[in-house]
Amino acid sequence: MGLTGPIKANARKIFPDHWSFMLGEIALYSFVILLLTGVFLTFFYIPSVGLVEYDGPYEPMQGKLVSEAFASTVNMSFEVRGGLLMRQIHHWSALVFVASTVVHMMRVFFTGAFRRPRELNWVIGAVLALLAIVEGFAGYSLPDDLLSGTGLRIASAIILSIPLIGTYVHFFAFGGEFPGEAFIPRLYTIHVLLVPAIFLALIAAHLFLVVLHKHTQYPGPGRTNSNVVGYPLLPVYIAKAGGFFFIVFGVIALISALVQINPVWSYGPYDPSPVTAGAQPDWYMGWLDGAVRVMPGWLEVVLFEWTLSLNILIPAVVIPGLLTTVLVAYPWIERLATGDAREHHLLDRPRNAPTRTGLGVMGLTFYVILWANGGNDILATHLHLSINDITRATGVLMFVAPPIAYVITKRICLGLQRRDRDRVLHGVETGQVFRLDTGEVLERHAPMSAYDQWTLVQHDAYTPIEPGPATDANGVKRKGAWADGITRRLSRFYFEDRVDPVTPAELAAAHSHGDHDAIDAAHGHDALDSGTEVRREVGSGQA
Repeated sequence: MGLTGPIKANARKIFPDHWSFMLGEIALYSFVILLLTGVFLTFFYIPSVGLVEYDGPYEPMQGKLVSEAFASTVNMSFEVRGGLLMRQIHHWSALVFVASTVVHMMRVFFTGAFRRPRELNWVIGAVLALLAIVEGFAGYSLPDDLLSGTGLRIASAIILSIPLIGTYVHFFAFGGEFPGEAFIPRLYTIHVLLVPAIFLALIAAHLFLVVLHKHTQYPGPGRTNSNVVGYPLLPVYIAKAGGFFFIVFGVIALISALVQINPVWSYGPYDPSPVTAGAQPDWYMGWLDGAVRVMPGWLEVVLFEWTLSLNILIPAVVIPGLLTTVLVAYPWIERLATGDAREHHLLDRPRNAPTRTGLGVMGLTFYVILWANGGNDILATHLHLSINDITRATGVLMFVAPPIAYVITKRICLGLQRRDRDRVLHGVETGQVFRLDTGEVLERHAPMSAYDQWTLVQHDAYTPIEPGPATDANGVKRKGAWADGITRRLSRFYFEDRVDPVTPAELAAAHSHGDHDAIDAAHGHDALDSGTEVRREVGSGQA
């Protein structure tokens, strides 16, 4: 078919080597495990809410009327050889898939790997992360047990809270009033057919763009924006990737064999009447549950004959919608602040982008607070606290803690940048101290290698943008002048507080002082090796 040439060319494609790049591989391999175990489970699962009398081996439910979906899940766990292990591998793989996808996106965000030309890949990654949450929710809703039914009831309330279209969407999804009889078959089709197909298409596009744009790499010796330093796909990365796949599969299988998850027979079939305490969703849905719990129940508005449930709409629709919009648009937001439309193939050290790093930690802090509140009843019972106090504290912390986390993170990053400047200018502290005849105390600083110095000074030094005049020489209004104020304020927010990297002139000036001669004269010999720096630690006095 004439594919020999392209295959040979791509087989020698170079990929950089760094442990953090394996996070994306974990997401890919856990998705493959999900496909393999999901195919097995489809042979035994029955997507129906039709009632049957349970007559399986689990005695506490003998003779009870349960849905076929629930009965098939229990039978799969107790009567199908390897069925329980496959169920647990599937569930743990889903958790690992979402976790590795989120952490992979955090790596991309904090290192600036979303910059041009990878903005589209960032959008694809964000869509994949959101789809992973939807797919996970659909998956653990299929057994039709009491826990998943509680989650579906919350989803029903969220859909109904949407103004104008909520009722129509709800009736379309559930086939009528909740819970209905059509939802499980429809959810099954979405879970095993529709969303996986979208996943496969987006993952293929994601990997294609990685190959097309070449992989990003961390700054280091010989690494530039125009090359890639690493190992070829064949034979090195094929062997490493294949081995890593079996490691991921083995670890997930080991966890699944030893750690129980989602024992639906303990929860029982779904019944709208019981109200259970301690119902917790999977971790990736916990923050949404926590947001709903923190909103006061009285926050409802009645307009004419319609009730606007802001206590559900704001935390479950508005806040996730705003966060998702900012997440998807972030590459263009930062480009507006930097004014930089160049291609970037070298990654940033997070400390060298203090505002971006602070914003990322700010978002994570907001997420963790709401996630913890998703288990406020568990925290209350186990720590002997008032659930009302926990909820009120969460309502305060969700506004106070993220800005504090932003400020602290940014100051830490600036401090680390100053430390890098100090190391480049003066070398690395050795702990060897000398006292001159005058009483002055000096410390020997060993020089850094040129490679290490380059790693600390290679990053770009951005300054706040100052837009030009609103009109040109002919008095014609410049295109985009209306946004100058926004651009100026955003750029100052990002770069007003900054630490510029060391320049060659500063480095030469730092190495042209006389402390070497002072120590040599005091000790009568070459006290320092060639190129070693000396730094004053104490002004004068006894050592």
